[in-house]
Amino acid sequence: MKSSMIEKEILAGLSKQFTVSSSSLKENELMPIKYTRDGDNLSPPLNWSGVPNEAKSLAVVMYDPDAPSGVFYHWILYNIPKNINSIPEGIQKSAITPYGYQGVNSYSTLGYDGPSPPKGSTHRYIFLVLALDKELALGPNAYYSEVLSSIKGHVIAYAKLTCLYKSKI
Repeated sequence: MKSSMIEKEILAGLSKQFTVSSSSLKENELMPIKYTRDGDNLSPPLNWSGVPNEAKSLAVVMYDPDAPSGVFYHWILYNIPKNINSIPEGIQKSAITPYGYQGVNSYSTLGYDGPSPPKGSTHRYIFLVLALDKELALGPNAYYSEVLSSIKGHVIAYAKLTCLYKSKI
């Protein structure tokens, strides 16, 4: 099993956690098709609670650790104000949203771009909500690699939700 930059460099040794959930996604269950490239490619709704008071901002990262070419980043949403505790389904693909800035994913597209594993294979899709001790000094439209580099050493707690998807097309 491959380990991602997130696991090796960003979450390593971090024990403080909070809770993330979704009305549409369940831990270790198949993701509904509407959140994938086989369907409507909508970003799913997420809710979180228990963010530490010392957090200055939040970030959401969705990635596939099982991609054939290595870890694949599907969504980066950052500089989320700490008073926000949920995001709705179907966030527009714009750099600036009411929930924070969206970055460029591994598809080289802006915002959320859902699962599309090779036909017949089941992949894991990990949603992380990261509590940061600062607001990132990045404008909107940053590449996922820039966001990940900027958050290193600044994550004070995290929440994790893992879903599965098996492509049918």
